[in-house]
Amino acid sequence: MNTWTADQLGKGEYAEVNGINLYYETHGEGRPLILLHGGLGSGEMFGPLVGQFAAGRQVILPDLQGHGRTADIDRPIDIKHMADDIAALIDHLGLEKPDVVGYSLGGGVALLLAIRHPEKVGRLVSASAGIRRDATYPEILEQQGQVGPEAAEFMKETPMYELYARVAPRPEDFPRLLGKIGESMAVDYDYTEEVRNLQVPTLIVAADADMCPPSHFVEVFALLDGGLRDGGWMGEGRPKGGHALAILPGLTHYSVFMSPLFATAALDFVNKSE
Repeated sequence: MNTWTADQLGKGEYAEVNGINLYYETHGEGRPLILLHGGLGSGEMFGPLVGQFAAGRQVILPDLQGHGRTADIDRPIDIKHMADDIAALIDHLGLEKPDVVGYSLGGGVALLLAIRHPEKVGRLVSASAGIRRDATYPEILEQQGQVGPEAAEFMKETPMYELYARVAPRPEDFPRLLGKIGESMAVDYDYTEEVRNLQVPTLIVAADADMCPPSHFVEVFALLDGGLRDGGWMGEGRPKGGHALAILPGLTHYSVFMSPLFATAALDFVNKSE
């Protein structure tokens, strides 16, 4: 069984936004929540959790550039461009400050969306997305350095390839996607200052055995005024911007996006009113 497939299919549509023909699915009804998938996946990665997220919310699941049912275009894979795509989708759909939840690549896109377009986002959840490249374990960086077109043959048995081959407009583009993902992962980045100035209430989420150590996510929380003092009886000592941190037990980078714990923590945060 492919656990990256949704039990129920949502309504799928395309939106011409920001120079890309972006595919998205809609599930449920209620206040809108945009859910952003991880690298080499698609919205279907959240299949086991869609029902949980869509209970009382309208969930919008885009497929990011070159992923899933969204064909690639002639530009690098870069979370800044992808963040601008989602900002354009928010405008296209006429959404009023939707909450945004992203995992891994999608967590980075969500973070950059809030940094670049804070007026378009209600509350933000960024899961399993380090904010500095050097926070990632060295052995993972080494593995990422081996991702390129030539790796396509080795990935034929993976859920990533199975999903891509089944839904992509051009399944033969998989090696190209691996090449562009490999190039993007080789670029150094550090969003420390941008995160320090984040204006959108943000929940930082990580597995307790993620690609970066838990200490990195604690460091990110500290940039958001978190973990610097006692929270107080009435919560008066909590981070001033309404930020929060969740380290989820017993999970890894490769299982957190399917865990009911992730959905529970994310929904608890985005359903809070200011």
